[in-house]
Amino acid sequence: MIRTLFFTAALAFAATGAMHAAEPIVGDWKTASGATAEIAPCGGAFCITLKTGKHAGKRIGSLSGMGGSYSGEITDPESDKTYSGSGSVSGNSLKMKGCVLKVLCKSQTWTRL
Repeated sequence: MIRTLFFTAALAFAATGAMHAAEPIVGDWKTASGATAEIAPCGGAFCITLKTGKHAGKRIGSLSGMGGSYSGEITDPESDKTYSGSGSVSGNSLKMKGCVLKVLCKSQTWTRL
């Protein structure tokens, strides 16, 4: 009985991790500026870190969500200003959007590498 419970708990834990890692937003993306950004699970969210370009190594966002629709915060690496943000995955495209007061918004499309 104890062995069965342990096995069931281990399977549930593994399935949760697999579902989190299988989110469509996870991976490497080419940004609108041509840099490469990595989006990876971190804590209960997905962290966005620039891998190449002028700001390589800088974390520029954190989004939560699932199934192709995400929201959180996005930081402009040039100005270091943080905005409410969102991301929407469709195939190999990721539409990123950052807004001030949810009224003044800028968006760009990234491509999966």
